[in-house]
Amino acid sequence: MQKLHQFVQYQDSRIKKLEKLAGELQQQLIALKDRPPIQVDTIEYKFDQLKVETLEGTLNIGLNPSELQGIEDFAVKGSNVSVPANPQGQMQRIVEIEEDIEAFLEKDLPQVFAEAAAALDMEADSSYLSFIKEDVKKQLPSRVDYYVKQAQNNQQMARNPEGWWKEAASLIKGEIRNGVKAFLGNLPENMKGMKKE
Repeated sequence: MQKLHQFVQYQDSRIKKLEKLAGELQQQLIALKDRPPIQVDTIEYKFDQLKVETLEGTLNIGLNPSELQGIEDFAVKGSNVSVPANPQGQMQRIVEIEEDIEAFLEKDLPQVFAEAAAALDMEADSSYLSFIKEDVKKQLPSRVDYYVKQAQNNQQMARNPEGWWKEAASLIKGEIRNGVKAFLGNLPENMKGMKKE
């Protein structure tokens, strides 16, 4: 009988502790409901809007394509192009152009970046160099494809296909040069780095 009495007392104290805990939890829940909700507004990071336009198309550096309204235009001289009749040869040329541009990005882009910064009389943060390189690499297939489509409507390529492929690579390199300069030129003052004196 005594064991039964001890067990009932133990269960009674346990129930009281649990009721107390439930009451505390209920008070905390009420306090949380009464507190004003925490509201996190959307955080948007926008690169300066930049659009480099050529007669052949546009290479955008650091842009969200949905935000292309109201962007100042920068033009590059261009020429008409056409496509080869041999699709396998065309694919090989496309790969060659992409490899040529990627080699240009690895070898010549740092110099293009430095020259653009010097022309703008600024010391640009070198972290922009890797950003620009990656951004251009993402757009490279579409830019080469753009020139291929332009070439399909042009008879010049039928007369000089080798020259056309070199011209396409040259035009893309020109877009990159102008894009780097325009990108650096449109950075906000607080992101440009110190002006040279």
